[in-house]
Amino acid sequence: MTEIKSHEFDAFLKRAPRSGGIYLVYGPDRGLVSERASLLARSTGVPLDDAFSTLRITAADLIGQPGRLLDEMHAIGLFGGDRLVWIKDAANERPLLEALDLLSKEPPVGSTLIVEAGDLKKGAALRKAVEASRSAVAIPCYSDDTRALNGLIDNELEAAGLRIAPAARQRLVECIGGDRIASRNEIRKLALYCQGQGLVEEEDVIAAIGDASAISVDDAVDAILKGDQSAYLTAMQKIMSSKTPVFLVLQACLKQFQLLELMRAEMDEKRLDASQAVATMGRHLHFRRKPVIEQALRRWRSDALRRETSRLQATILQSRQRSALEGTIALQTLLSTALQSARG
Repeated sequence: MTEIKSHEFDAFLKRAPRSGGIYLVYGPDRGLVSERASLLARSTGVPLDDAFSTLRITAADLIGQPGRLLDEMHAIGLFGGDRLVWIKDAANERPLLEALDLLSKEPPVGSTLIVEAGDLKKGAALRKAVEASRSAVAIPCYSDDTRALNGLIDNELEAAGLRIAPAARQRLVECIGGDRIASRNEIRKLALYCQGQGLVEEEDVIAAIGDASAISVDDAVDAILKGDQSAYLTAMQKIMSSKTPVFLVLQACLKQFQLLELMRAEMDEKRLDASQAVATMGRHLHFRRKPVIEQALRRWRSDALRRETSRLQATILQSRQRSALEGTIALQTLLSTALQSARG
């Protein structure tokens, strides 16, 4: 298996073979996963709008059809030429794992397989299946660091004929970064706002971007912890209008409840109050969020936190299995969590 680091992807794309191969693109940054999978697909030269040459399915479509992926990979297009099979929303589906095992041993000539997955932990069955293959390539996608964000800003603004002032750049970097597609959309919105003026100033970033950014994810999580339904709905509206994936809110909420569970256990074991637990285990939290966490610790007991953490984990799994309903599933679950917080 070959693993392509984030900074190596552009160079790899230039030298990647035009057809053939197995690619697993995965990670917590769903926008970056989608973007890199699309770039790989275009690099094959297979016409993506030709239903006879390109097959797009979800991993769930393979369930109950154990031989389908092998058949599709060995199929010949109606008019000949190379073939692309593009699978989205993969996790650890057995038909996919079994097919990967066979395809790794005898990769079909002229057929490319691209698999998109979410955040796969080390040891996950899908990662292990790819890592055990000599012919497969794994491309992990993590949230952009400052260097990558600056490169994204430069590329988008240069394409629009714009330059950016240092203060504006710093403000913009603070407002983006949670998801590659959301970040790119925000920069393009800024470019459209500043069209024709040549230089982007800090005031332009404030006016065009505002708080419709990754910070709104924290706003939504805090509203959920407070049990403030109105603030939650407002935050979610901003997130959806900025095209930030709702999945990020689910993920952030789960991490927050996992931390609350640990803090609450510390409180119960050592007989600490909420402020002491936050001081000990919440040093990385922004100072403005600490009172919200303390209030949540007073409201939620250990058993309730465990139940809610399990429910959020189940919701994330369900949202991946039913990607078409991801937004609805996330909104309903998070609203229910906010109501639980309000009840104390």
